[in-house]
Amino acid sequence: MWSFELDDQIREAMVRERAAAQERLLGLEERVVEALTRRQASPNWWKRLVEVLLAPRSLPRLALAGAMCFTLLLGLGLGRLLLPAPPPLPELAEGGTLFAVVDLRAQEVAVVGDFSAWQPIPLSDPDGDGIWTAVLKLPPGRYEYAFLVDGQWIGKDPLADEYVKTFGEYASIRYVENGGGA
Repeated sequence: MWSFELDDQIREAMVRERAAAQERLLGLEERVVEALTRRQASPNWWKRLVEVLLAPRSLPRLALAGAMCFTLLLGLGLGRLLLPAPPPLPELAEGGTLFAVVDLRAQEVAVVGDFSAWQPIPLSDPDGDGIWTAVLKLPPGRYEYAFLVDGQWIGKDPLADEYVKTFGEYASIRYVENGGGA
């Protein structure tokens, strides 16, 4: 295929995409105004609760406020006692699971995943060749992860075993066997 044919096909696709977008924009202003009008018509539950609690003091209202405060404090206290602490970050190792990103323009690269409670673990590029790596010692299992390249989420790792889409974003999946190797 000649490059001018490809250019024509790209232009045609862009014209079709722009026409489809224009159809969705028709009547947008009216829909937004209608939605805002509906939103202003009914106060939210939080405002109603504050109005009830700030009304002239009476015993049932004070009892309700006290019960709500007690329940909130009890829930926070039990949550801290019963929820397990996040797992420690996996240690960097000589042998283990390799995570790598090739990006010549990147300034900062990290891997995040369920193995680190989604906290970033920095990758390094000591020789400046654009290949960012980290080797993590992970126990055998299934791990979801993604990369953060200069703060941008990169969920599809070419070295991944498979991908999963959650909350509109992709994450990579890696199966680790035999004590940390990929």
